[in-house]
Amino acid sequence: MDARVSDLFGSGNGHGSGSPGVASNVKPGNGHGVAPKKAGAKNKKSKARFSRTFKPSNNTPYLPPEVRKKIRLKLVNPTQYRFEHLATQMKWRLQEGRGEAVYQIGVEDNGMLVGLSEEDMRASLKTLHRLAEKIGADITVLREREVDYDSDEPRKIAEVLIRKVPDDQQFLDLRVAVLGNVDSGKSTLLGVLTQGELDNGRGRARLNLFRHLHEIQTGRTSSISFEILGFNSKGEVVNYSESRTAEEICESASKMITFIDLAGHHKYLKTTIFGLTSYCPDFAMLVVSANTGIAGTTREHLGLAMALKVPIFIVISKVDLCTRATVERTVRQLERVLKQPGCNKVPMVVSSTDDAVTAAQQFAQSPNITPIFTLSSVSGESLDLLKVFFNIIPPLSNSKEQEELMQQLTEFQVDEIYTVPEVGTVVGGTLYSGICREGDHLVVGPTDSGQFHKLTIGSIQRNRSACRVLRAGQAATLALGNFDRSLLRKGMVMVSPEMDPTICWMFEAEIVLLFHAKTFHKGFQVTVHIGNVRQTATVAAVYGKEELRTGEKAVVLFKFIKHPEYLKVGAKVLFREGVTKGIGHVTKLQPIAQYQPSQSEDEEG
Repeated sequence: MDARVSDLFGSGNGHGSGSPGVASNVKPGNGHGVAPKKAGAKNKKSKARFSRTFKPSNNTPYLPPEVRKKIRLKLVNPTQYRFEHLATQMKWRLQEGRGEAVYQIGVEDNGMLVGLSEEDMRASLKTLHRLAEKIGADITVLREREVDYDSDEPRKIAEVLIRKVPDDQQFLDLRVAVLGNVDSGKSTLLGVLTQGELDNGRGRARLNLFRHLHEIQTGRTSSISFEILGFNSKGEVVNYSESRTAEEICESASKMITFIDLAGHHKYLKTTIFGLTSYCPDFAMLVVSANTGIAGTTREHLGLAMALKVPIFIVISKVDLCTRATVERTVRQLERVLKQPGCNKVPMVVSSTDDAVTAAQQFAQSPNITPIFTLSSVSGESLDLLKVFFNIIPPLSNSKEQEELMQQLTEFQVDEIYTVPEVGTVVGGTLYSGICREGDHLVVGPTDSGQFHKLTIGSIQRNRSACRVLRAGQAATLALGNFDRSLLRKGMVMVSPEMDPTICWMFEAEIVLLFHAKTFHKGFQVTVHIGNVRQTATVAAVYGKEELRTGEKAVVLFKFIKHPEYLKVGAKVLFREGVTKGIGHVTKLQPIAQYQPSQSEDEEG
């Protein structure tokens, strides 16, 4: 589908190629902006009427059937009743798309790119402006294109982004994990995007991102840091160049990209894996240096993102240091890796604004599309294309999926623990399900003995600004007042008291051994990552086999060494020990009631 759309949409007057990649949240119109009719006799009549009105030539471009449903031909002078209907329709579409919708103007219901005259296009855009104004949204024309059609006057099609922050929400929030080898320019790129100032070539832009003195001295990230980039409802960038604080950015932004800056050095791999498994990123950005190409941990990070099924796009940095030929060689090298049987990705090099719009829409629709950007944090070359991409990229989950998660009982994963003066104990993490409000009573655990402690939520902050209500899928920090910090650890969960959480020392998982120097057998110890849980576990049994070799599958029984954990069946498992690596999923839990550790094991924990 994607290739066909690209060919068709590229048949205009040479403004670049790429598909319209329509967002999944635009209501079908029929040919002339009239409410969609029911299937049956009426539909046949309208098709017959259409065939008399237009006589398309053989070269008239069409959109394939999968895309046709989300288009609108024109909106010229609608009646008052029709206008109200369109406004309701737009409201519903924005709700479906969690605050965003893409409309296409000048495309027939049957997918034919007929285009509109200059006058009709102006009138249609004016109507869209009025509709957006009525419901309090903003519109941005993403791109316009002339199309070949049997007509003397030039005809255009346009793609329009409509954005409105839902009334019950502060902003749309997307989390992007930043991966890549050491010294590939990850922190510098984030510094340039979030501070709004180009780098001086010696890493000045990244200094604000570092959290420890040794990071500043070595220039290497060793901890997980968070940076934010905002976009207002008109699609303009909101960052620290105009706003002094994160609160100001949150107030003026209607869409927020939260970057999770992870470590590139192999020494800090456990921190990088923890960032990928516990912070639930929507997307991953793999940064590759143009002058070194695929080196060090690049392949490993790409493999981790794919194992955890995180959609990935690639940024080739430092193009100012290399010749064009070197950059192209790095691009070809990446394309070869992405097309390998294990990856099966479709690389898409972004070289124009048009490509960036197409890439953002196709990337969200198809997990196989992998956009590749080539840019420089020093000269600023092609940085705007990455910003266009971030502005348009839609959330992966729709409002219905989020509603379903919000109906469930509250479950908050604890990833970070702090002590803040005059506030007390503060925990950071992600709300996996349910809703969390100030003053809610929850229980936190499991402790070393498998117990849960009661606590009350004080205040809530998202992206450093106060927040009343936390919804499923959102990351935040929660103040717990004078709750004893020593009772908390990373990997715990805060759940609703009505929930009966399954606590276990032992669990079964179906695994694939990705790499192992010798053989994997009973008694082997590995570090297990399951969501925000990170702990050493012993292989208690390998079912059906004595030992495992690289590439083999098996069901394995793991036993935690230090303390019991809260797990769920179906959760992704990642384990490692030295060069040993494997992935899989939890298939069965052995609740704590079925297995009580001995006294000596308790003392060890």
